[in-house]
Amino acid sequence: MTTLDALQATLASEHACIYGYGVLGPHASEQDRDGITSAYQAHVLRRDEFAAQIRARSAEPVAALPAYALPFPVHDAGTALRLAGLLENRVAVLYADLVAAATNLELREIAARALVTAAVRAAGWTGRTTPLPGIDAG
Repeated sequence: MTTLDALQATLASEHACIYGYGVLGPHASEQDRDGITSAYQAHVLRRDEFAAQIRARSAEPVAALPAYALPFPVHDAGTALRLAGLLENRVAVLYADLVAAATNLELREIAARALVTAAVRAAGWTGRTTPLPGIDAG
């Protein structure tokens, strides 16, 4: 996988993640709303950062889809947090791929920091961690 391919896949994942946070936000509990809002805003910034990285490579960033299929219905605070954890775990996989594909040390560091942040967020939402977030253990 090239760096550009990994950037495009990561950007596509950010689009899906932002959509998911938009869906789950209204269902979040009052105590989780600030964290949900912060996560949403952080993903918007990452999306913009990765789009800029793609443009810097003279490529057109992948566009967001109008809607994304959710893995389960979100109808309350519990399912909202479950989705938030899943979104973070899914985007972590793409961050890990970007770490592996990036040849530029600055981009690799950005992706590694994003991976750690996603892993911490996922653990906060789900109460669980994985040994190597974003890395397939199989």
